[in-house]
Amino acid sequence: MKLTALQLLLWQSALWLVQEASPPGPGSSLPQSFLLKCLEQMRKVQADGTALQERLCATYKLCHPEELVLLGHALGIPQPPLSSCSSQALQLTGCLRQLHGGLFLYQGLLQALAGVSPELAPALDTLQLDISDFAVNIWQQMEELGVAPAVPPTQGTMPTFTSAFQRRAGGVLVASDLQSFLELAYRALRSFAKP
Repeated sequence: MKLTALQLLLWQSALWLVQEASPPGPGSSLPQSFLLKCLEQMRKVQADGTALQERLCATYKLCHPEELVLLGHALGIPQPPLSSCSSQALQLTGCLRQLHGGLFLYQGLLQALAGVSPELAPALDTLQLDISDFAVNIWQQMEELGVAPAVPPTQGTMPTFTSAFQRRAGGVLVASDLQSFLELAYRALRSFAKP
């Protein structure tokens, strides 16, 4: 409960920072309306991911993603690149493409987790829908800026979870990785709010 309250407080402060940002400059900034919508979508995805983690923890006692990292490597759970979104190499076009590609990757990973358990199916479905909405929003912004690739991305090879335990552990790892991805996405998008 404390974690959820802290996350809500962080998102509210983030929303305030974007609202207080000065008007975007040409070429290196994004429209405030887009950034506000992204922050709202990130908040939803983060809440969905947290809810999934909490259910996996409560139901299956898989509460510590750091204990499952080696299994994640063995399963081949991919990480989305965000090199164009780092503070050292921040680039608008590349970052938007990597954010969209990362969200697309997480959609595929969540599809690979289908069948983790009937109790978790609604949480997975909600998370997938919210990630899809976020990805569509980023794609539309890329189209408005004229930087959308001519060919939309295709899904790469996804891990194959061969047992119920692998699906559950994969769920914990994917939800944890998604949270880290969203933190980086938040910082990058916030940078584009600055003139």
